[in-house]
Amino acid sequence: MKLLFIRHADPDYVRDDLTETGIKEAACLAERIAPLEVRDYFVSPFGRAKATAAPTLLRAGRTAEECPWLQEFYVSVRRPDLRDGSHVCWDWLPQDYLGDARLRSDPAWRENEILCEGGVGEAYDRVAAALDALLARYGYEREGLLYRAVRPNTDTLVFFCHLGSACLLMSHLINCSPMVLWQGIALAPSSVSTLVTEERRPGLAAFRASSIGDVSHLYAAGLTPSFAGRFCEIYGNGERVD
Repeated sequence: MKLLFIRHADPDYVRDDLTETGIKEAACLAERIAPLEVRDYFVSPFGRAKATAAPTLLRAGRTAEECPWLQEFYVSVRRPDLRDGSHVCWDWLPQDYLGDARLRSDPAWRENEILCEGGVGEAYDRVAAALDALLARYGYEREGLLYRAVRPNTDTLVFFCHLGSACLLMSHLINCSPMVLWQGIALAPSSVSTLVTEERRPGLAAFRASSIGDVSHLYAAGLTPSFAGRFCEIYGNGERVD
């Protein structure tokens, strides 16, 4: 089985839609995804994810199942450097994230006091359980840290979602701390991350990433990936710092 996690294209967060650049990115994405043999499509209920999916679905003549658990993972906590409770749990300064070794370990990340206060582990588990329930429909049942391949297949499922939710779902599939992905990778708008099952012994499968944050469809169209979701490369150069 192959799972494609697609972050929405360049967002207009105020309108929960796409910018003009995002509309172009979504059109390029459709050129890439629509020709694939896709078993089923799934989409977040947020407008920017739906707008990203729309060109692909139109070109492929398909519809997508709307899944509330694919929405962005907005669980607020007090960020260590700011001491208030209005920040998403995956937006920490590197020095604070790296200052607690538990955050880089699974399942020890759940022991961090701030994440415990915010109920992040419980919210994470609800999203992960929803993904597992869906995968069971397609023949892969969670068993410990692996998946029982009840009906092994080469189906492709496509998920239109968000940076935070995509990282959460991938961390569950490969059994690592979500903070490692939230802090360690930047998924560009309209990027495609692909995870594929490996069944090295009969009936038991694990997921492995074959690509993370691929934006080759943008380069093929002569577009530069959007900056949304990243921070400044050099402090003081005018790019986002917080």
